[in-house]
Parts: sequence; C-alpha cells; structure tokens
Amino acid sequence: LMEVTLTLDAWRTVWTKYPLVSAFWTSRTLTGLATILTMLLAPAAAFAFQFLAFPGRRILLLIIVNSFVLPQQVVIIPLFTLWRDLGMIDNLWAVVIPYVGLSFAWSIFLVKNFLADFPKDLIEASRVDGCAPISTFLYVVLPNAMTPIAAIGILQFLWTWNSMLLPMLYLRSELPLTVLLARIAGSFEPNLDQQAVAAIVTTAAPLLAFIVFQRFFAADARNRSGGKE
Repeated sequence: LMEVTLTLDAWRTVWTKYPLVSAFWTSRTLTGLATILTMLLAPAAAFAFQFLAFPGRRILLLIIVNSFVLPQQVVIIPLFTLWRDLGMIDNLWAVVIPYVGLSFAWSIFLVKNFLADFPKDLIEASRVDGCAPISTFLYVVLPNAMTPIAAIGILQFLWTWNSMLLPMLYLRSELPLTVLLARIAGSFEPNLDQQAVAAIVTTAAPLLAFIVFQRFFAADARNRSGGKE
C-alpha cells in the first residue's frame, strides 16, 4: 500500500526559495492600478459618448470598438520598442498602461450599452438644475451605474491578475505571481508540489475580488426586485 504523508515542506521551500511575498505585492500593484484606472476612465468615456455631443464622436467610438478585436500579441513589439526608447523597461507603468488601453474597447462598450437604457429625464433634470457634465456624471450617472462598473472591475482584475505575457516581457526585477509561477516550474523537474503552493496563493486574490464585487450585483438585484414590488 502507498503511504501518504502530510508535510509542509513545499510551502517552506516556496516561501524561502522564491520571492513570493514580493511577487504578490507586485501583482497587487499592477492589478490594482489597472483595475481602478479602468473603472474610473471607462464609465467617464462611455458617458461622454452616450450623452455629450462633440465632433467626431461616432468615428472615434467606431475606432475604439473595432480595437476590441486587436489581440495584445500585435502590439508587443511596437510597445517594447517604445518603452525601450523611453527607458521604461522594468517599469510597472510599462505594463499598467497596456492593461488599461487594451481593456478600453470592451469596458466602454459594456458601460455604454448600460447607459443606453439610462433615464434621460434624470440627465435633463440635472442640466435644468445647472449641473455641468462632470457633476452630472459624478452625482447622477455614476451612483446608478455600479453594476456595469463592478462587472468591469471583476473582468479587469481577473485578466490583469492572470496575465503573464506583458510582465514577462517588460519587467525584469519586479515580477508578478504568474511569472514567478512559470519560473517555479523547472525545465527538467516539474516541481508539482511547489507549483501547487504557488497556484493556491495566486488564485486566492481573484476569489477574494469576486466576493467583494459580487455584492454590487446582489444589491442591484434586490433594488430591481424591490422596485417591481
């Protein structure tokens, strides 16, 4: 019979041999910045495209939406050349900026579709009361658009947290958990026990993020059911 022994050796090895804590904070910083910036900028852009009239609005929106089909692999080499010329290789912003830019298309499209059914009477009432577009966005639209913003937060967090390609190419000293997890997998030895430990640490944060953001969906569902009653 095969003997099964429970041991924490893999946990000790991973925590002592690899900079797991540093990688966790790097992942947290990258994901936090990319998620917060997307949750702030995408609703503002969607509000502008939906309720403000400015020259070239339709063409600009068409260009942004069409960029949704652009895979990130296409921009890797031009971005690497740009970051190298600007001296931004091994800079966290070299990863955060593409994270936000590549998510703009779907995030704006998602919020704009939600705002298409937004009560226009509220927008007109805010204008009658003398609210500027920024005030209308902050005090009228934004508090009532938490559901699509929470959806953006979840999707952006999961994508940026699990992304490995851009950090692996543009970062050298500060590595996120996904890149570190790839390094733990040895070339000649699989290190499955150590990979399992790193995978548990890596998946803990997305689970926590989903628990935090899902309350917005629950609150929205309660408000809708209460309104129907």
